[in-house]
Amino acid sequence: MASKSKSFQQYRPVAMAAGLGSMLGSGIIVGLSATITVWQQGLNLTNMQVGIISGALTFAIAFGSLFGGRFAESFGLVKTFNWTNLFYGIGTLICVFSTNFLMLLIGAVIAGITSGCDLPISLTIVSHDAPDNKTSSELVSFTQIFWQIGIFISYFCSFIVSKMGGLLGARVVFAILSLIAIITWAWRTFSSKLNQFHIDGEVRYAKLAAENDSVNTKSVFKALFASENSGKLLKFFLAILVFYVGWNLLANTWGQFQTFMLVKANASQSLATGYGIVTQLLGLPLVALYAWIAGSKYRNLAFSIGSVVMFAAIAAMAMGGNLLWVIMGAIFLYGLGSNFSGEALYKVWTQESFPMEIRSSIQGIINGISRICCALFALITPSLVVPSVIKTTMWCFAAIVLIGWGAGLLMIHWQKKYGLE
Repeated sequence: MASKSKSFQQYRPVAMAAGLGSMLGSGIIVGLSATITVWQQGLNLTNMQVGIISGALTFAIAFGSLFGGRFAESFGLVKTFNWTNLFYGIGTLICVFSTNFLMLLIGAVIAGITSGCDLPISLTIVSHDAPDNKTSSELVSFTQIFWQIGIFISYFCSFIVSKMGGLLGARVVFAILSLIAIITWAWRTFSSKLNQFHIDGEVRYAKLAAENDSVNTKSVFKALFASENSGKLLKFFLAILVFYVGWNLLANTWGQFQTFMLVKANASQSLATGYGIVTQLLGLPLVALYAWIAGSKYRNLAFSIGSVVMFAAIAAMAMGGNLLWVIMGAIFLYGLGSNFSGEALYKVWTQESFPMEIRSSIQGIINGISRICCALFALITPSLVVPSVIKTTMWCFAAIVLIGWGAGLLMIHWQKKYGLE
């Protein structure tokens, strides 16, 4: 145990460098949603233009996720990892200096594509450089802390600068994202320590590949449908896809419409936004705890406990969803369960279940499909979470949790069957 703990400490800089990309990914989503009304007033945007910008960001993230693996194949995994955030910074800087709808749209699309591209590539870098599977699981789950930090920073900065006049507050939020992106690019590109981790990982991976008799391929579709291991890889892919799409639909609803639900239940705007900051703060220690659980024998148990807690939270809203205190309690419980049965687990499963050559592509495809589903679902979500229909909606959401739980149990079963646990 001591040596493994030391290994995690030794390779943690890799996870931190990758985690900053996750922080920027959540930061652009929350940063835009938290400041979009300010941009609308300052740039005289129509409601349709606001919708176009928000939708374009979501689809840009999906596009980047879907084709991030292709970028890595064309330009190299490490080079793509190093330089992606420079272009993210360019996109957010365009937003900082935007004077009209088109500039803001272009900036949001560039930042969205690069943030979507960065997530699967960053996680693949972590698993590529990690010395063993346990350390890889711990490091990958550790990056989830930065996703939570990105959400909190965006909310907090938006709250702090909300008193600034005009567009200044929104520009400051995006300027902070630009600064973090440029620092991340510089660290990834010029750090000799990170570069040595990449070199050692390549040597280690080449040795493992030479010792492995299985046929590896860079083609995702060939690996899933026409390779020696296509049977098990396709099972892994479908189980993770069903689990993550279901989880992300609910997480996206909570993230985008949590304040909306609270306000519709007669909470004040300050209470609704303040409660969002509190829940994000409380979630950070739980994400840190999961970084340890992800590499231990308790991971599968934590998954089932988290699923049960999520189901209980949504069922509580289904039975008493019109009451403000019930909604607030359910939001807290859902966040509690989601930390043990959510995005961090999806990332770990993906990285440990597929050959190195296709990990970033697989992660990107699953993430991209999920983002597209969320973007389409968001079009009807406001009408589904108002008090008059929220109970029925929540029972449907509870069913989605059960489906995701079932897909996860299948994933656990297949990992045991094929010796990947």
